[in-house]
Amino acid sequence: MSSCLEEKHSRIFVTGPIIVGAGPSGLSVAACLSNRGVPSVILERTDCLASLWQKRTYDRLKLHLPKHFCELPLMKFPRNFPRYPSKQQFISYVESYAARFNIKPVFNQTVEKAEFDVAPGLWTVKTQDAVYSSTWLVVATGENAEPVIPDIPGLKKFTGPVVHTSAYKSGSEFANRKVLVVGCGNSGMEVCLDLCRYNSLPHMVVRNSVHVLPRDFFGLSSFGIAMTLLKWFPLKLVDNLLLLLAYLSLGNTDRLGLRRPKTGPIELKNVTGKTPVLDVGAISLIQSGQIRVMQAVKEITKKGAKFVNGQEMEFDSIILATGYKSNVPYWLKDNSFFTKEGMPKTPFPNGWKGENGLYTVGFTRRGLLGTAFDAVKIAEDITDHWMKMNGPLSSSNVCSSHIIHFDFNKS
Repeated sequence: MSSCLEEKHSRIFVTGPIIVGAGPSGLSVAACLSNRGVPSVILERTDCLASLWQKRTYDRLKLHLPKHFCELPLMKFPRNFPRYPSKQQFISYVESYAARFNIKPVFNQTVEKAEFDVAPGLWTVKTQDAVYSSTWLVVATGENAEPVIPDIPGLKKFTGPVVHTSAYKSGSEFANRKVLVVGCGNSGMEVCLDLCRYNSLPHMVVRNSVHVLPRDFFGLSSFGIAMTLLKWFPLKLVDNLLLLLAYLSLGNTDRLGLRRPKTGPIELKNVTGKTPVLDVGAISLIQSGQIRVMQAVKEITKKGAKFVNGQEMEFDSIILATGYKSNVPYWLKDNSFFTKEGMPKTPFPNGWKGENGLYTVGFTRRGLLGTAFDAVKIAEDITDHWMKMNGPLSSSNVCSSHIIHFDFNKS
């Protein structure tokens, strides 16, 4: 770390780990550490907890999986919450979680650079206000840190509104409009469903094959059915059973322009991270013609789009349901643990730990279940190291103050 950098920033030594990100992943690690008596400091670039949920999600969003599959470690959802909690209910749960474990992130701290300094054996994390140092660094920014904006020819020519789903709130903004929705994942399907509530005419672009499963089957969660069957049967058999349930419930989706991959839904998720769509009503609207399925876009024009099958249509608005990506490569320097896409090179279940005190959480492509798994492992491992350095945990060596300030501006 250069002397000129130190002169401009206060340097803060953190006795516990530095956690980057105050979403469910970062909070889970902090809670598990707190439960074991180990302090930590969370650096969060925004002004709130779970900023993806609070600032970048649409109003009608609910958890796609039953709540018991989405619990953070050490705290269940309230009993009066429905099976699929709403966006606001999940946010209230996260805020209660942070309060219960007395987690107080340092907000409005954008990490500009993080690197391991070999000489002292410390991680140095630079924000716009300070330089933090610690023996441990937990990367908790997750796989959904930044929206993906596809490079579609002509996109900048379009004269109407172009909105990524991270900025989409409600179909009321697109009432009575003809809308091109690029992407057919869970977000794309739900946005189309939401648009129909406001008399919009969504045209959904389906470029690749996709698995669509009913969210529930005869009152039972499809995901819950799969998790139960996997305890007793091989993966391929469970995949075949899920596809049978999907056919009985939704019919042949290939006829709707939604081609299924050759690989089963669970196997595909495990290998590629591609999540099956859990249908909450979009398929019936596709069948009725209220949502129209389109082939891949060849190019965007000033007033619409040309498609690979030769069709050309005009649209009032374009919504990009094209997902998110990791931002780790932008700020974590000289580290071989991550791929150039910002994902751990080591697959689940062993991708939570790197070298030199580096840990990752929220990169399993297995949702909040994967987050909880990694958070517990990370807390156990850091606690073991903490005890070797500080002795057995007790009230005498675990104090409320866990950061030491060195203000170089006053030196």
